[in-house]
Amino acid sequence: MANDQLIYGLRPILQAVQDGQTLDKVFLQKGIGGQLYTQLEGTLRDKGVEPKYVPVEKLNRLTRGNHQGAVAFLSPIDFYDLEEVIAKVMEEGRTPLVLALDRITDVRNFGAIARSADCTGVDAIVLPKNDSAPVSADAVRTSTGALLEIPVCKVNHMKDAVFVAQSLGLKIIAGTEKSETPMYEAPFSEPCMLIMGNEETGVHKSLLQMADAKALIPMKGQINSLNVSVATGVLLYEAVRQRS
Repeated sequence: MANDQLIYGLRPILQAVQDGQTLDKVFLQKGIGGQLYTQLEGTLRDKGVEPKYVPVEKLNRLTRGNHQGAVAFLSPIDFYDLEEVIAKVMEEGRTPLVLALDRITDVRNFGAIARSADCTGVDAIVLPKNDSAPVSADAVRTSTGALLEIPVCKVNHMKDAVFVAQSLGLKIIAGTEKSETPMYEAPFSEPCMLIMGNEETGVHKSLLQMADAKALIPMKGQINSLNVSVATGVLLYEAVRQRS
């Protein structure tokens, strides 16, 4: 086994899934098989958990224990269905504000973003199952507990979240420097999903193409970019301003 969040070994992970524990990430070694390995794959699939197949070196870096080709991280929170969360907000007569994080990988940024999201009344945070910061105890602490208050939804691909949001009538707003439209003109007063992108590359171009609006934060100084957690907070408070 391991610490309070990392578990390893085929049978311990299988037991955790069968006991209904929420897994944040599962790593399986490429190219191995066996009855228990196959059973774990099937159980994960039945539970909607998508493992990431990695070389053994990756698993060896995660733990020195006898991992048998399987390592997983438990999540300190449960995950929600995005469509159900949005529908519930609408049933309550409120205007949905959803925050989607496209490949945000730094746990400190993730926690700080979640804290700002709670302060600004965000109804849900959306993460991709892969290429995102772990939903760990460190993330919960960095968020000062905000991740325990806001529904967190995981999707296979961020496009899936966009399709769900659009089907329910939400506008898709991308926070990006690749725009000439200031954030004041973005439709934050309407039901919307704000997408914020990776710390280095920003919102993926395929998501930018799907966006109904692109929101630019005006800059007055010589440095023309903000940390993603700061930029997210600025745009979320613009949403608060427009909805006031």
